[in-house]
This record gives sequence, C-alpha cells and structure tokens, in this order.
Amino acid sequence: MLTAADYRPPAWLRSGHLQSVLSAAPPRRVAGERALAALSPRTTEWLLPAGPATLQAFHLQSAAVPARAAALLLHGWEGSHRSSYVRHTAAALLRAGFDVVLLNFRDHGDTHHLNPEPFHSCRLDEVVQAAKAAQAQRPDLPWFAAGFSLGGNFALRLAHAAPAAGLRLAHVAAICPVVHGEAGLRALEGGLPLYHWYFMRKWRRSLQAKRRHFPDRHRFAPGDLDRDMRGLTRYLVERYTEFPSLEAYLDGYAIAGDRLAGLAVPASILTAADDPVIPVADFHALRLPAHVRLEIAAHGGHCGFLLDAHLHGFAEVWIRSRFEAVLGDGAAARVA
Repeated sequence: MLTAADYRPPAWLRSGHLQSVLSAAPPRRVAGERALAALSPRTTEWLLPAGPATLQAFHLQSAAVPARAAALLLHGWEGSHRSSYVRHTAAALLRAGFDVVLLNFRDHGDTHHLNPEPFHSCRLDEVVQAAKAAQAQRPDLPWFAAGFSLGGNFALRLAHAAPAAGLRLAHVAAICPVVHGEAGLRALEGGLPLYHWYFMRKWRRSLQAKRRHFPDRHRFAPGDLDRDMRGLTRYLVERYTEFPSLEAYLDGYAIAGDRLAGLAVPASILTAADDPVIPVADFHALRLPAHVRLEIAAHGGHCGFLLDAHLHGFAEVWIRSRFEAVLGDGAAARVA
C-alpha cells in the first residue's frame, strides 16, 4: 500500500505553488479526459433525490472489467465531475474494477438550474441523501468514497454521518481536505494573490449563472459580486443561511480538533506540508481514531502530487491503493 513516503517528485517539482498551478492547468485536464476516454466507460447521468434538493451524478462502468466495488468521488469548491483530479482518479479506479460515481455538488458543473437555493458548505444532508440514492442503484457492491479539498472535507463528514444515515462505506480517502474554513480563508487572503483571484473568478461566474436561472430569487446588485472572498461569503451567509454570523458558518463545516474523534468508518487522509491553501498546522491539531490514517507529504501543493513532466499524478494511485488494500488485493499499487 502506497504511503506519503513513496511520493518523491523531482527537484524541479518540489514547489507547492508550481504543484498547485500545474494540477489545474489545461494539459493535466486534457490528459485526464484522454485517460478516461481511452477506457470507453459506459456513462449514465443520474439525477439523485437529495431531500428537498436534486443533485446530478454520472455513473461510470468499465466496458472491460467486471465491477467488484463502487466509489463515489467528490470534487472541490467550484470544481465538478470534469475536474482533472476527478477524471484521473476515475480512470485509475475504472482500470481497477470499480464502478465510479462522479457527484456534482449543488451549483457545480452545469447544475445551477436544478435547485433555487444556492450551494454552501454546510449542506451535508443533501450529499448524504444523494450518496444513499447512488448506493441504492448498486446495493450489491462494497462502497468507497474519495474527495479533494472541500470535497475531502465533505467525504470525511459523510463518513462521520454514514452509520446513523444507513450508508455503507468500507473506506474513505481525502486529499488536502479543508479542516476549518476560517484558516483556509486566512490562507487565501494572505497568500499568493493568484489563488484568491482564481477562486473568486470561478465563484462570481457561478453566482451569475444562478442569477440567470432564478432572477427573482437572486437579485445581486453589480457591486455585491465585487466584494472580496470574506466580504462576499459574509454577504451570502447573511442572505441565504440561518447562521448568525460568518464565523458560525465557517465553524459549521469544520472537521478541526476532535470533531472526527468519533469517526467509525476507516479513513485515509493525504495532505502536503507545502499546501498554500490548507495550512498544515490544522492537520497536526487533529485528534483522530486509530483507524484513521493521516499522512503528510513534504511536497505536493494543493491537490497536486504530480510526479513528472507528463503530469502523472500520485494521489489517484494512492487512493486506488487504499481501496484495493481494503478489498484484500495481494498486488501492491505502483506509482504511474
């Protein structure tokens, strides 16, 4: 089974900023699309009931390898089922005999029309309900889940809620999960301006799409969307949620401190000491049960973990190796 110690990028790839930028660059995205297309998976769109909401997912089945398990993949904030890390991980798991379900959070991908109320990070219940609806489609298979960044945070909270919700999960993997929204917000405010610009550009486009679909519900004035990340988050929390303050909202989806201490589902967490978006100090303060394994690589950036000039990734192979270990495979996964 691969560990963080197996991740050894070449010297020129040991910058957290370079890793983070290249992981979202078009060549990595195109490579993910090609890797998935080469497998010619049977793809079915699912519109999953999720309490009062409807969430979109895509069910991928290998045309060549019989399914022996299923994996739910959760993208990061303002990502989607098309994100490069999702596509590469889906390809790795399909090759290993997994059915793969790519879930889009509310208002991610092209789903702004499905629900009148906007996305926020405390909407865990609808993700739990969507996961249960997906599992009902393949109740014969053992189920796994993996998430990236905010999706990693959701994956761990999903695992925490799973036993009470009647959701079966054999193992959960999280890559660079958000530990506390306030710490992540401070990192974006005080770090390289590129990251703040990148996320705000995508978020503003998303909110503009929401306004086009529901103009009576979302009457953003031109200046409303010009706020910085903290200001716009505070504005939307006050307008669309029941949280009394921005601070209460950010704390509402935190997994910091001992909040995962009661996690019953086995889990693996991989992060990087040089992640410029999620402070590594947050991970050192986590109190985790014995069956949750935290691994901190020296390098990797934010959801990067790239291996070479061809932008092959370590994280997708690490996830596959964790899931295969649970299934009892004798052969160890190899780094691509």
